[in-house]
Formats: sequence, structure tokens, C-alpha cells
Amino acid sequence: MTRRANQCSRSVCTNHMTRLHPNSHTTLLYALIGKADSTKTKVTLSSKDKDKGKKNKSAHSTDWSEDKKNDSDGGKNTSEIKRNEKGQLVFKDHPEFTPNMSPKEVLQAGSFGGTYFRPIYSSITKQHYKDVWQEIPKDWLDGLNISKQVASSTYRENVNTYNVKCGGSLDMWESSGWIVPQDPYGWFQWYCRFYQGRRTEDDARQISRWAKCAGVKGRWRQNLITKVVRSGCVYDNPSVSPVVRQTLQHWGYKLTLEDYKEGAKRVKPK
Repeated sequence: MTRRANQCSRSVCTNHMTRLHPNSHTTLLYALIGKADSTKTKVTLSSKDKDKGKKNKSAHSTDWSEDKKNDSDGGKNTSEIKRNEKGQLVFKDHPEFTPNMSPKEVLQAGSFGGTYFRPIYSSITKQHYKDVWQEIPKDWLDGLNISKQVASSTYRENVNTYNVKCGGSLDMWESSGWIVPQDPYGWFQWYCRFYQGRRTEDDARQISRWAKCAGVKGRWRQNLITKVVRSGCVYDNPSVSPVVRQTLQHWGYKLTLEDYKEGAKRVKPK
């Protein structure tokens, strides 16, 4: 890191990113994430995935939370999930999926404007949902105000880590074909359930979506790295592209110094 980067002033970075990422562009950002997801709801399974699917629940099951209550072990013991030397979570059956924030960390950090598990009506399942947050392990919600930080119907920017609005509407996600019946709330609901041990035929698609957003060469991970390089700021300066940082957090990823250095090698000069 250069001396100039270390001494980068917050005001310079803030002005730089205000120009590049006004809040009015957040819906466009999410639309582009979806556009990069070429698989959408059509799941193409390898023979290995098909074998897994025979052993696990259908991709269109909507009753996982009830089944979990009936399991003798209540699902996977999440304390068994380890991290590698890079701080990435390790899922032995899906080594290609390497987020570095657990669902608990995403919620505790301040995400989704506090609205993720709000009451909704799903046009996919034609059902109303509320209190879905109750399927989440209690310790994930320690210290959080459920009505304001988890299941609020009102979006609050100040709940988010980076104090910005970030995300498209449920209607947008549904009409774009990215929601399937088993997880009517979307990707993060899938992640919460996957983390707790559920496996379904939809896992390959959801992991692919994550990779295209926040994986090693993910669009928004590299987008953030590029903007940091060109701003001259340190990799973790929160004023550089706060909307993209918040977006990546919702996908279980936070930029690290090691990832920044590696990604910076791919940044082309202006």
C-alpha cells in the first residue's frame, strides 16, 4: 500500500464515491447482479448434484422450518463449521462456496435495512409469511431489536453497516425469476438454511449466483477492488463504494487485505 493510499482523506474518498454510487442507483446495481446470473431458476444439475438431490429435500419444498423442528438434532450443529487460513467458511460438500461472513455475522453487522424477515406475500407460492425469523437460531439475534433490525416493514438506512440504502424489491426479484418456492424470501434465506445443514437441488444455482457476485472473480467484489485502487484509499475505507460494500455483506462477504491485493493485480490502468 502506498503512502498516498494510507494518507487518503475521508473527504476525498466520500466525494469520489458519491459521484459513482448515488443511492438512486441501488436498484440498477441489483438488476446487474441478476443479469449476471445466467442460470436464473433453471437448475442444471451434474450427476453428483443429482445424487445429492435424491438424498435431500426437493428444491421446491416450502416446509423446511417445520421439518427442522421435527429433526432430533434440529439440523446441523453450526459450531462444526470451520474457517480456513483465509478466514473463509468451509463447507466440505461444497468447497467452491467460500463466504467469509456467516448468516449471524451478516445480521449482527446491520443488514437489509432491518427488513429482511418482514411479513411478505409471495407471488411465487401465493402465501403470506410472517415471523419467519423465528426459525433462526436465537444466538444469531442476540442484542438485535427484531422489530427494527430484523423484521421491520420500514427500511432504515441507519441499521445498515454503511448507512446506505441497498437492494431491490421483492417484486423485482420475483418478476426477474430469481426466487423459487422453497425460499420465498430469497438468497439470504437460502444461505441461513444451507448454513444450518439443509441441502437441496437448488444449492448449485444459489452458489453460482454467489460466485458471480462475491466469488474470486465475482462482479461486485472486483468492482469494489477496482474502485479502491483508483481512489488511492486503503482497502477497508468504508467511504469507498459503501453501496457495493453493503451489497457484498448481504451476500456473506467482506473484502480482506489478501483478497484486495490479489484482485488489484487484475485492475487495468485507466
